[in-house]
Amino acid sequence: MPIRVKSRAQQQTETLRTPSPFHGRFAAELPDITDQDTFREVVKKLSIYIADAVHLPSTFEQLRTTTAGEGLRELVDHLGRTCTHPAIVNALLALKWHYGSSVEDKGLMDARANACEIVAWRFLTHLSERETVDYCLYEIPDTKPVNSERSPTDEEEGPVDEHSALLAQALTGTAQTARNAVNQTGVFRRNLLLQSISKLTMSMASDGEDDGEGEDDGEGEDEDPTANFTNLNALEIAAIADAKRFLSQNIVQKIITGIWNGDIIFWDNLSVHGVKKPRFYNPHTADPFSRLRVPKYLKSFEVLFFISFLFLYYAVLVERNEERITPLETCLYIWFAAFGLDELSEWIDAGSVFYAADIWNVFDMAMIVIGIAFLVLRIVGLETHNTDLVDTSFNVLALEALFMVPRVFSVLSLSPYWGTLIPCLREMGKDFVKFMVLVVVIYCGFLTTFTLVGRDTFSLHDMVLNLTKIFFGSSFVGFEMMTHMDTIFGPPLMIIFITLSSILLTGSLTGMLSNSFSRVITHAREEYLYVYSVYVLEASTSNRLTHFYPPFNLLAVLIFRPLRLFLPSDNKFRKARILLLKATHLPIVAAIELYEWIRGSSAKGTQYSGFRGPRHATIGSPHPAKKLARQYRHSSASLRTDMLRPPPALQSASEGSLLARRARSAQQAAFEAVEEQAFGDAQTDVEVRISDLSAKIDRLTELVLMMQSQSNKTLADVSVS
Repeated sequence: MPIRVKSRAQQQTETLRTPSPFHGRFAAELPDITDQDTFREVVKKLSIYIADAVHLPSTFEQLRTTTAGEGLRELVDHLGRTCTHPAIVNALLALKWHYGSSVEDKGLMDARANACEIVAWRFLTHLSERETVDYCLYEIPDTKPVNSERSPTDEEEGPVDEHSALLAQALTGTAQTARNAVNQTGVFRRNLLLQSISKLTMSMASDGEDDGEGEDDGEGEDEDPTANFTNLNALEIAAIADAKRFLSQNIVQKIITGIWNGDIIFWDNLSVHGVKKPRFYNPHTADPFSRLRVPKYLKSFEVLFFISFLFLYYAVLVERNEERITPLETCLYIWFAAFGLDELSEWIDAGSVFYAADIWNVFDMAMIVIGIAFLVLRIVGLETHNTDLVDTSFNVLALEALFMVPRVFSVLSLSPYWGTLIPCLREMGKDFVKFMVLVVVIYCGFLTTFTLVGRDTFSLHDMVLNLTKIFFGSSFVGFEMMTHMDTIFGPPLMIIFITLSSILLTGSLTGMLSNSFSRVITHAREEYLYVYSVYVLEASTSNRLTHFYPPFNLLAVLIFRPLRLFLPSDNKFRKARILLLKATHLPIVAAIELYEWIRGSSAKGTQYSGFRGPRHATIGSPHPAKKLARQYRHSSASLRTDMLRPPPALQSASEGSLLARRARSAQQAAFEAVEEQAFGDAQTDVEVRISDLSAKIDRLTELVLMMQSQSNKTLADVSVS
């Protein structure tokens, strides 16, 4: 028997479903970005478009795969066709940081932050690999005029000097420069960068370039809100902005790996007039001492330094001389001083924005604090002949092993497996600390009640100890003491506390930590690559010309720092530092050269480490011929399509396919000629070659069009006859 289905009338009071972020046909005006625009103007134009394109809260996947990201796809295509501004990726990532750090309308701002990151890494797909290197390592130039009245004592504050900093000015002898170093690092520096973009985007709805900026903050028209981004490249901004998806892209990781291995260097000449500029390493022209700045060799020497540090540490603890300071202990103090000075230099160079991003730097600071405490207690104990204080100092030194031993094996964090676990442990630790606030609040309430109820039987110290045992799983302690506190209130209160701590709090903590682990492990690759990228950038992009490995860094401080108090700071100091660096680090450089010779990397650099694209040895400064070739490649796409499309009369004739093949081969030969001649010799007159190539392309286009018109005329005559 068939089953009859009776339809039911639809209810009139149906709950409305939340609409998906459908944007319909996007018709916002695309930004017109020219090469003459400043970084400030580029950020301004992009912020206006992003605000118009993303006006509903959307997830990263929705912007990437649905119609919610239609405006972003149009922007990427537009930038790929027309934009050759070198700071375009820097501007997109700076906006990503601004939107991601906003606390107002969090959903919408996160969507705009994701949009900026999507546009940034999609724009890279329109470039060759070497062009991608140019855009990612382009540093925002300083547009301020150079002060001709600069004093000689400020020589080391220049943008390319040995004491110039990545996110901070170097700490020099003058009080003014010291204040600048403090003001340009850490949270203050991060706030400056955020305020810079905020000032610019607050007036993004206005048409005027400077409308609203001076009104909001009372600043002059000449004040550039983006001045704090000077000398930052796109990768550094991405690390500050937590653009982990951008940093995890294959081409970006290829660049970072090139920096790690020393295929891309920032210093190739260790001389007084050396200039920091990203470039491909060429062993035939680069200074061998520039290999001291390669992150891979920095990390290797760091491991050796910590191994020797650990050896001196154990030797002092085993010797344990409570009467005097031994030679081994003196060596340990020297290692502590060199280690602390190196960490201070690293903090000044990178600033705490980068410095705090590396979890091992927290271990380093703990080691320094414990070392200072040991030194103070040790000296005071020996001077006052206080044996108890001397014993306490060695007990404090014993705490050093908690941080020094893991620090020696920190090299394991560079492997994908261990590098993934460390971010997971860090996030779980953060959630644990937050959860313990609730535990302490509940614990204090029960502690007060139990102490007052059982005041005749248990002291405060005993009650604290017993409740701590109960919280960590010793429930039997509570059942034994509940009747001794009070026969009426003791049992029910203790049962509630045991149930709360053993079931509710412990279960909630376990579930929360498991959720934290799952959340981080889902993006394990991005987390690991972010930590890896931060370390590489922190170790390689410093503006310090002479970098002394510890403990040799103490020599530079002891020799040159006192002289600067009464001698002018000029190029002679830089030359002397360079000579001292070469004298002390010659064995290390020899070991590096031997290692590279054994690995057969003596010829590396001729092919630019496998980066495909037009050949050019300098990175970060866009080549004018490269721009011409790229513009020609996009502008000729539509013309090539028109010429390769056969007319209606030729669709069934063999002459149509022959003409298409000829036109395709002619266009391909023309484009190859453009790239070959534009990037062949960097010393030729680029403007003359550009004009010659343009004339040849025009003549070739006229020839192809003439062939097409003659073919159409011939077929028309045949059809008429």
